[in-house]
Amino acid sequence: MIFTPEICRIPDQRMKPFIDADEIWEHLNNTSPSAEQVRAVIGRSLAKNRLTLAETAILINANDPELVEEIKAGARELKERVYGNRIVLFAPLYIGNKCTNNCSYCGFKASNNEAVRQTLSDDELIKEVEALEDNGQKRLILVYGEHPDYSPEFIAHTAKLVYQVKKGNGEIRRVNINAAPLDIEGFRIVKSADIGTYQIFQETYHPESYKHYHLGGKKRNFEYRLTGLDRAQEAGIDDVGIGALFGLYDWRYEVMGLIRHTNHLEACYHVGPHTISFPRIQEASAINFDGKYRVSDYDFTKLVAILRLAVPYTGLILTARESVAVRTEVMRFGVSQIDGGTKLEIGSYSETVNEKQDLNREQFQVNDSRSLNEIIDELLSDGFLPSFCTACYRLGRTGEHFMEFSVPGFIKRYCSPNAMLTLCEYLEDYAPLTTQEKGFVVIEKNLLDLEKLNEKVNVPEIRNRIERIKAGERDLYF
Repeated sequence: MIFTPEICRIPDQRMKPFIDADEIWEHLNNTSPSAEQVRAVIGRSLAKNRLTLAETAILINANDPELVEEIKAGARELKERVYGNRIVLFAPLYIGNKCTNNCSYCGFKASNNEAVRQTLSDDELIKEVEALEDNGQKRLILVYGEHPDYSPEFIAHTAKLVYQVKKGNGEIRRVNINAAPLDIEGFRIVKSADIGTYQIFQETYHPESYKHYHLGGKKRNFEYRLTGLDRAQEAGIDDVGIGALFGLYDWRYEVMGLIRHTNHLEACYHVGPHTISFPRIQEASAINFDGKYRVSDYDFTKLVAILRLAVPYTGLILTARESVAVRTEVMRFGVSQIDGGTKLEIGSYSETVNEKQDLNREQFQVNDSRSLNEIIDELLSDGFLPSFCTACYRLGRTGEHFMEFSVPGFIKRYCSPNAMLTLCEYLEDYAPLTTQEKGFVVIEKNLLDLEKLNEKVNVPEIRNRIERIKAGERDLYF
């Protein structure tokens, strides 16, 4: 991949703000792309080049329905080239919803007196993790409100505790974090727990809108949040995730903000974000949201395709905020990670009652409430390869090292085999018979496809490891 730095009005400096709203709007307002320009940009992306702000603006401003379909087709082709048919699965686990911020769009905001405030005790956390392991989960993201109780030491403690929980063949092999920005020392403390990705969502990259929505608490500081992942990088956490909450401001601007953030991290730290998230605002307890910038399904699917083309090697995460129909569509041309069996009420994974969602106990409404197995079964039916792989993170293939593997496309040699091995584990340990039978058919098809490739993939060894898993071994990976 050829990376050509852009000349930006605000130069990229470590731990310095980098967003210029006027510059972003100049790109958007002064770009009237022709069909030839749109196709040229799609071609650059298919050559696995990350797009510039100017090129991204060309795709955003392509409004002809036929060109939008070409953008989606290009994204579909690029996703197949880089990621194959894999979909990585994870689950969110809310540790505590105490919060000192007052974000008008969030059910956890400090002024919401209807919210039921909880923080999992160690024993409660263990029960939650055991319940998740019983369903076959291997990857979690731990979510915390911003509150003094959720210190770096507390976050590190809970992450370490999750790793220690083993039930049967169950274990959590990767713990990601979604929490408030920290100072450098705080990030170092959290890093000591051997975490995976640290996520911080800017929510909106538009400074004036940011002030409008964030009415109190530390989160009101736009620049401190914006540079949060710089401090994570300075502390040695080279695996970071960015995101925007679509619906707070114009979606076109937010896409440009995400690309500008990607540029900044690459310019300063030589590695972009490991993941990008793009949740749409949903119903929440005591929400204050006028819907002016609500994003339609049409625009949402378009923006996902644009993000896929703009950042070929960055994982795109779609959560259970979205409906089954939308999730099914965008997995075809953009998304590489989804959550499954999601429950947002604190302590709800280990509960056997209270099936109905209670917005006073949740941060937002879930629109895909299917079980993990229901999602896996449908993925298999649709030709996807479900994956719980965590090998790269555990072998140190993160940050710049990950880019060394992924940018030339070598990572595909590891990811497809590891996806099959982790799927085999799930089928053996947790899947009902019908899903198990379907899953092994999909594994065999993927093995045959690998045999046809002219790449250095040791298919006989993959088959050998699958048989070892069937015989009782676990946690085999390349």
